[in-house]
Amino acid sequence: MEFNFNIVLSNLPTLMDGLKITLLSFTIALAIAFPLGLILCGMRLRKTGFAARLAQGYVAVFRAIPEMVMIFWMFYCLPPLIGFKLSGLTSGSLALGLVSGAYLCEIFRGAVQSVAKGQWEVSDALALPRRAIWLRVITPQAAKLAIPPFINHMTELLKGTTLLATIGVAELALRSYVLGAQTFRYFEFLTAIALIYFVVIFPVARFAEHIERKLAKATS
Repeated sequence: MEFNFNIVLSNLPTLMDGLKITLLSFTIALAIAFPLGLILCGMRLRKTGFAARLAQGYVAVFRAIPEMVMIFWMFYCLPPLIGFKLSGLTSGSLALGLVSGAYLCEIFRGAVQSVAKGQWEVSDALALPRRAIWLRVITPQAAKLAIPPFINHMTELLKGTTLLATIGVAELALRSYVLGAQTFRYFEFLTAIALIYFVVIFPVARFAEHIERKLAKATS
């Protein structure tokens, strides 16, 4: 099969428009997931009480439901409940953000619980206020531990935006499918978007590996 690179170049503006939608969806989903994950983490760390049970239930439910099912539910089922229709970009990004929030909750919780118990004991022995313990002792150490899995999850979230094509959002994947159908050159366009995703995600993945190596050296 002959690879016609010129047809990709001639349609590159269309693919770049799709990439903009992909990055916008990713940004919206992350803006929802990050604070949601922090809130859920705080609730789960309480261990007992209604808030802890609520957060535990949320995490269990949203980690069990496939992202595509959640996207379909937000797009087709939520509008009748709230009385107005959401755009595909909004409903899809919301679905990804809600699911991602459950995963980020566990990432943050795992990082906090990985902080050595002695740090709490020393802080209590010094009679530090609870707020100071969290802000000056626990959070900085937990943040270092959470960075690598957080960055890795970001790459998975970015790849998850391809699922928005199933509800007609003209992100990068859907535009490539359409261009392939119009020109009968699926090979070129699907290869092109694979390369685009690689160029976007590979540096982030390498950065995560770099951070993990630095943290391993710092703790060894």
